[in-house]
Amino acid sequence: MQLSKTEEQLITHLWSLGKAYMKDLINCYDDPKPAATTIATLLKRMKDKGFVDYESEGRARLYYAKVKKEAYVNGQFQGFINNFFDDSASQFASFFTRKTDMSKSELEELRSLIDKQIERKS
Repeated sequence: MQLSKTEEQLITHLWSLGKAYMKDLINCYDDPKPAATTIATLLKRMKDKGFVDYESEGRARLYYAKVKKEAYVNGQFQGFINNFFDDSASQFASFFTRKTDMSKSELEELRSLIDKQIERKS
């Protein structure tokens, strides 16, 4: 399941805070800050999707992400490769290295990372 852009922005704040009350989440935004009702609606949708939950503390709710950032990003990245590169990581890597403005040192660093992964798989 996927989050909307506004939901992704909110869960990014939640990942950085760990656990947070609504007022803490609202304070993460630049002015003009979103209304509490907007954040409440987003949190409810995200809870219904299984991304967020909360602990009740009296009348307040302490929200936390149920999905780790790395797991979400990995799923999004896999979907991106599946949708745009025929489920081929090598097609993505070819596109990425040709179409981005990477310096020689960045390409060498990328090669080093790939070489390390090859060694681990051997």
